[in-house]
Amino acid sequence: MEPIEIFKALANESRLQILHWLKEPDRHFTPHEGVDMNITGVCVSQITDKLKMTQSTASQYLTILLRAGLIKASRIGKYTYYKRDEGTFEKIADLLKVEI
Repeated sequence: MEPIEIFKALANESRLQILHWLKEPDRHFTPHEGVDMNITGVCVSQITDKLKMTQSTASQYLTILLRAGLIKASRIGKYTYYKRDEGTFEKIADLLKVEI
């Protein structure tokens, strides 16, 4: 976990929105048949549709989040699914704790 990469990744409204949606995928997306979004993640096409962007732009945003360690990707057949890496969010919280 490189803090500077994380903060760079978080410095974009659309990427923050993706992370917000992935926190509660059942609330923001319709699952693919036979896929538990809380375990597997959300399909890139659903994220692209919700962002109302091209797949190229959405994929760039997801790649930045992936490189920062904020999300994980898994491939099933021809689809790639993304979910938050909650362990990284715990590390960020620890990083930001300041003793007074």
